[in-house]
Amino acid sequence: MEEAMFCYQCEQAAQGVGCTKIGVCGKKPDVAALQDLIIWGVKGLSWWADKARGKGAVDNEINVLTIEAIFHTVTNVDFDPDSLAKVVRRCAEMRDRARKMYEDAGGSTPENIPDAARDWQPPGSVEEMVAEGRKHPVKDPSIDPDVKSVMELLIYGCKGMSAYADHVHILGNDDDEVYAFIHKAMASTLDPNMGLMDYVNLCMECGTVNLKCQELLYKGHAGRFGTPEPTKVNTGSRAGKAILVSGHDLPFMEELLKQTEGKGINVYTHVEMLPAHGYPGLKKYSHLAGNWGGGWQDQYKELSEFPGAIIFNTNCIQRPADVYHDRLFTWGNVGWPGVRHLEDWDFSPVIEKALASDDWTDNPGKELLTGCGHNAILGMADKVIEAVKSGDIRRFYVIGGCDGAKPGRNYYTRMAEQLPKDTVILTLACGKYRMNRLDLGDIGGIPRLLDVGQCNDTYSAVQVALALADAFDCGVNDLPLSVILSWYEQKAIVCLLSLLSLGILNIKIGPSLPAFVTPNVLNFLVEKFNVAPIGEVEDDIRQTLGA
Repeated sequence: MEEAMFCYQCEQAAQGVGCTKIGVCGKKPDVAALQDLIIWGVKGLSWWADKARGKGAVDNEINVLTIEAIFHTVTNVDFDPDSLAKVVRRCAEMRDRARKMYEDAGGSTPENIPDAARDWQPPGSVEEMVAEGRKHPVKDPSIDPDVKSVMELLIYGCKGMSAYADHVHILGNDDDEVYAFIHKAMASTLDPNMGLMDYVNLCMECGTVNLKCQELLYKGHAGRFGTPEPTKVNTGSRAGKAILVSGHDLPFMEELLKQTEGKGINVYTHVEMLPAHGYPGLKKYSHLAGNWGGGWQDQYKELSEFPGAIIFNTNCIQRPADVYHDRLFTWGNVGWPGVRHLEDWDFSPVIEKALASDDWTDNPGKELLTGCGHNAILGMADKVIEAVKSGDIRRFYVIGGCDGAKPGRNYYTRMAEQLPKDTVILTLACGKYRMNRLDLGDIGGIPRLLDVGQCNDTYSAVQVALALADAFDCGVNDLPLSVILSWYEQKAIVCLLSLLSLGILNIKIGPSLPAFVTPNVLNFLVEKFNVAPIGEVEDDIRQTLGA
């Protein structure tokens, strides 16, 4: 029986192999086909943009369209066929523009132009585009499985980095090094002469460039909103009207806070927006009231309990419940059929909906600590170093990454609960919700659980590790440090590539390994980096402690 679709880019790939009827994320076959067509289109425009850059010709509109188009294909971002069809058309426009740019720069017509880079034009209807997309599926039996595996690893790394690059662009902090790499990487997937190690090397380069991208994002955030500070955040509610913001985009949050100031509306964060409370330039707004809910996968239930307007500004959206469907909005690259999408920075429709919705009651909740980025941690470096030297801190654990609904993720909660009291946990991304309500105490005033921030704040975790290595005059792999990651989608993949590009060894990944990684590629990762799947909590703790 012919598959309706095939997708294996996220951790929830059906049966650990791939989704073939409908995505576990909720993605339907037509959406999968349109996303496949977008990636095919991006490969074509990247092929020409890479050649044009070789002639010294760069077009920022092509750059931005590239990352935005790729971002639309990240898991749980855009489920709207009409939105995706617009992206397909833009990819074709930018491909032709990139070709003209190359030719205007003196480039001669290349031999053996790949099909994706030719002058194919999207058909008129969405249905016809879906049919065209099915001609360019993820599966390609003509490519060696191991080569295909590493090629997909590179593509998914580019997907994750494109999401971060989009945030960097919104901050106005672009760097052409990021765009140049994405064009080179995506164009490389059209080159039949590329071999396994060529793609392995590109994956390592992807990790290196992503660290640069995350550094740009961190500096953009810190420059605009101030350096994050340890901050306690209420998880309950205040009496009054309410708006809930889900996503990652901090400039979005700032603008919404400005537009709601003095209107009697309390603004709450959801999932990856929690770290917004740590930035001085955002927490100065008194109506930034708190954080609501846990991991993104619980939104169907938790958002149903929220009385006000709700808006998603990046990803992690799921099929909305009827009870809040008419109070839901999307912005940026996020899309869901039938949900109102805001195209610009005017949030008056969200404000009007909040004002027309029911009031929330006053019900204070537990406080969560956030804002413990590398500046905050290194600000008490002397205290941390002395605690390590005295034996008060035996080991550091980076436990974080993407959360998800698949069974087995309680592993991360149980590990945090069972780690000895002389260990410190650095957590980041939405994986923090598996442990951030635990009361783990402190070691001489140093909290045992430190929330470094969003998934892009892998950069901060790396800075902490590098600073500790410098303080103890050793390599990162010689530190009393263990990295235990949870993954769900492609941003976690590129963060893993960044850690591997630094030569960090002994990383454990869970709750399952990527379906797109073949046994041979897995063996390579094990042999070179000692990457391993998570096991039983007790066994993993004993192993990391050397007990």
